[in-house]
Amino acid sequence: MARLILFNKPYDVLSQFTDARSPTPRAKLSDFIDVPGVYPAGRLDRDSEGLMLLTDDGRLQARIADPRFKLAKTYLVQVEGEVTDTALEPLRRGVALNDGMTLPALAEAIDAPDLWPRTPPVRFRKTVPDGWLRLTIREGRNRQVRRMTAAAGLPTLRLVRWQVGEWCVDGLAPGQWREVTV
Repeated sequence: MARLILFNKPYDVLSQFTDARSPTPRAKLSDFIDVPGVYPAGRLDRDSEGLMLLTDDGRLQARIADPRFKLAKTYLVQVEGEVTDTALEPLRRGVALNDGMTLPALAEAIDAPDLWPRTPPVRFRKTVPDGWLRLTIREGRNRQVRRMTAAAGLPTLRLVRWQVGEWCVDGLAPGQWREVTV
């Protein structure tokens, strides 16, 4: 039976088990997960937090990570600017990025979620408002959510992947993981 691990990746952690490129040690998956034979199903940028899925099953890994399967990924995004329906409309229609149009996303303004504190904390500016949105996409381009919100005039301050398909990070503190049945 396939193993599937849900991991709450903290901010500033690489989404890989080794780091041969950096001369100075950086936090990576192996600092948190000591389970042989599992590999990430997709990536999460170092400056992003939240749900990562790891599995020992190649077919499951492909189903989760391959954009052809269009598995929904939901993010909680703190942005600079006011989150209005007008501001969200480009995200809902699809945004023109340098690598082409994105698919339309589900985008809605939300109240600030009750999340764990981030270390280091997000930098706030007294003169610039910020807000939160929930964004669900079915693609997986490099830094896509950050590029989409920037194109909509809402630069990302904090990005938390909350859910991938049916799997959710709710109940896991940063750095914690649990195994689930597939």
